[in-house]
Amino acid sequence: MRNLNYLILVFIAISACENETSEEISTEPSPVTLIDNPVEGNSSLPRLFNDGEELYMSWVEYQDSLSVLRYSKFEKGNWHVSSIVAAGSDWFVNWADFPVISANGDRLINTYLQKSDSATYAYDIKVRYLMPTEREHIAYGPTDIFEEKFFKLHSDTTKTEHGFVSMVPYGEKSFFVSWLDGRNTAGSHAGHDAHGPGAMTLRGAVIDSVGKVIQEVELDSRVCDCCQTSTTITQNGPLVAYRDRSDEEIRDISVVRRVDGEWLKPQFVGNDNWKIAGCPVNGPSVDAFENSVGLAWFTAVKEEGEVQVVFSDDNGANFGKPIRVDSGFATGRVDIVMLNASEAAVLWMEPQGEDEVIRVIKVSSEGKKGQLITVSRTSQERASGFPQVERFGNKLMFAWTDVSGETSSIKTAVLSLDKL
Repeated sequence: MRNLNYLILVFIAISACENETSEEISTEPSPVTLIDNPVEGNSSLPRLFNDGEELYMSWVEYQDSLSVLRYSKFEKGNWHVSSIVAAGSDWFVNWADFPVISANGDRLINTYLQKSDSATYAYDIKVRYLMPTEREHIAYGPTDIFEEKFFKLHSDTTKTEHGFVSMVPYGEKSFFVSWLDGRNTAGSHAGHDAHGPGAMTLRGAVIDSVGKVIQEVELDSRVCDCCQTSTTITQNGPLVAYRDRSDEEIRDISVVRRVDGEWLKPQFVGNDNWKIAGCPVNGPSVDAFENSVGLAWFTAVKEEGEVQVVFSDDNGANFGKPIRVDSGFATGRVDIVMLNASEAAVLWMEPQGEDEVIRVIKVSSEGKKGQLITVSRTSQERASGFPQVERFGNKLMFAWTDVSGETSSIKTAVLSLDKL
């Protein structure tokens, strides 16, 4: 079914290229500046995280049959020497389902997917939790020594699909995590498109300050099978955005929120009414600034790809009208970062003539748009993955997978906010 889903996307994208109106390619110098990074060799799946003070990037390097998860911190204009998180030859490595990284104070979390069975889509979410442990050192007195913990995120033991993790700092030295969980599909013969019992679910949990998984809960009992989740923290608590799935195969974007310690019912956002028999593998992205929320997503309900953005000024209880930001026939693979209470930077991919490009634009809750900026040329192939954007200080940091060479590599670049 995943191959069928991909063919659907390819068909949409090819049709877009054939029908796109001509667009003049700017000869102005790009305001985006490529920067060096510590990634080496055959690599992909970059993931950025910024906690407001420090910016991190994780990625996967490939050494024959071995997958190696690494991360580095960007500080004072330079990347630190990278560190290895974990390595394995039994991982599930997928272009759309990537490891994530998050930090909260002196706690650092990474996730990756490890096979639990010989079945293609049987794998668990593994967590590496790094925390300081104070120990008495005879010669030098008390010192902080970092301790690693490795554990499975979810509580079930089914040999089913678990992935599409999103994670954010939550409270003091804790984290809120959401993911897609296939425990209810165990024994189902209908695979990803099962109806009724056996559907993919959305779950959430808290990882506390000592690395214990608590408050695990089912947030939605039937969701799209392989679209990314996205999580943020509002002034009311966690908010998760994801692609929902109705009994009629409407796969629009929903959000579910925790308010006053209770999870509310999921609510549709945008109401595209996109009916599609297979998963489009194109999830939403959400970010919050105080009580404001920005949400971006891809839809092809009109048989052409669009990137839509909505804003909320009440912690996600209500959203305004969708604002289309792409320049026509988008491929999607969106990311969003709030710049202030009323503006966001939105990143996505779309065709430009015979090329595929990564683009970014600033958009306000009133629909005002800034300059449309091309970050880089890229490939529509699955291997190019999902580009990333994060804000740090007065700049945006971008990361993406470049597949133009004999092996894939990771590129990073920066853009000053005053150029948006």
